Amino acid sequence: MGALSVYLDTSVLVPLFVDDIFSTQAEALVARHRAELVVADFAVAEFASALGVRCRMKTLKIAQARDAFADFDEWKKKMRLAAIDTLDVTAAETILRRLDLTLRTPDAIHIAISQRLVAELATFDARLADGAKALGAKLATV
Repeated sequence: MGALSVYLDTSVLVPLFVDDIFSTQAEALVARHRAELVVADFAVAEFASALGVRCRMKTLKIAQARDAFADFDEWKKKMRLAAIDTLDVTAAETILRRLDLTLRTPDAIHIAISQRLVAELATFDARLADGAKALGAKLATV
């Protein structure tokens, strides 16, 4: 049996395409797991939102964001893409109803998608990682 897939959340995707404190770690993770990577359309939308936020905060120039979008669009053509499913939203709601975790909706959706895909979750978000561990999700070494 082959290696598990590795699901990349937005906190890993953004530093692959814009200068960030996690850029080196993100590049190493992608190089280590290249054959098993999977990205959800949900993370693709969050990527666009994250770049928009950086532009509005003036930490990223619009030209840099456009370059990052172009690079990202080419890169994702080579990735395994997964569509968000209604079951992911239902699973996220169940996760959020636990009330003992500090997860937000996007975090719960990422966990639900990674679990449905039977993939290790790669994230640099400590709260997301803690919640995923509490739920028994598999985390990729980052």
